[in-house]
Amino acid sequence: MQAHEFFESLWSSYVAVTPQAAKIQALFSDQGETVLNDHVAFRTFANSPISLAKLEPMLQQMGYQAYGAFRFESKHLVARCYKHPEANLPKIFLSELLTHELSESAQAVVAKLVAQIPQDAVQSPAIFWQGRLWGAPSISDYQTLTAESEYAAWLSTMGLQANHFTVSINLLKKYPTIDAVNQLLLDQGYILNTVGGLVKGSAQVYLEQSSTMADKIDFTFADGETQAIPSCFYEFARRHEQADGSLFDSFIEGNADKIFDSTNHGAA
Repeated sequence: MQAHEFFESLWSSYVAVTPQAAKIQALFSDQGETVLNDHVAFRTFANSPISLAKLEPMLQQMGYQAYGAFRFESKHLVARCYKHPEANLPKIFLSELLTHELSESAQAVVAKLVAQIPQDAVQSPAIFWQGRLWGAPSISDYQTLTAESEYAAWLSTMGLQANHFTVSINLLKKYPTIDAVNQLLLDQGYILNTVGGLVKGSAQVYLEQSSTMADKIDFTFADGETQAIPSCFYEFARRHEQADGSLFDSFIEGNADKIFDSTNHGAA
């Protein structure tokens, strides 16, 4: 699969559960802007048939190369980022949950989900929009995960898919700053992630990011009850020049840690 084909299919599955993304992209287009993506992000389970180690070869198959590793202690995550030699293709941020760091009760819930994933689930890059590879969790299992790891709860219901796309502010003309982008979205009534402030990061660390709060979708749990749960969100990134004149092209753990909260269940 070619990378361009990959992102076309990925975008289609993403906007199906994130209608705000298509509306925001149209908003920029109506302002005469051309929207290109800085990066996309995925979540998965470590020590599973869809672990980071299993998924990475699918990215490499499309020409992507790993160039950074991250650790999120409080959220029990590790992550890697990837970039493509073709400069206009989005970077990819892939994180996984270290289930063994959770409580025994949470580990038991995740184990039930992971046990349902076929051992040979990863056959092509199309795995990245397959969603859940397990049955719907029960409400009680979902609540067990939510109390301990919003990341795990989200993954239990949404599965493997693009958690968010990210607009590259560097390539916008009318809205060249993150403050201008945020104000446009606020004026249009979008709810933004305020954890740590509207803007995560700064020019001093060469990366500024903001995001909407996730859309909500109706989800039917194994018990048969339907509730609204967070789906996916849209992010915005402004990269700054480093001392050598090159644009910063990696990620900042402190920023990403707060961006993860865009899918928190209790958020507006």
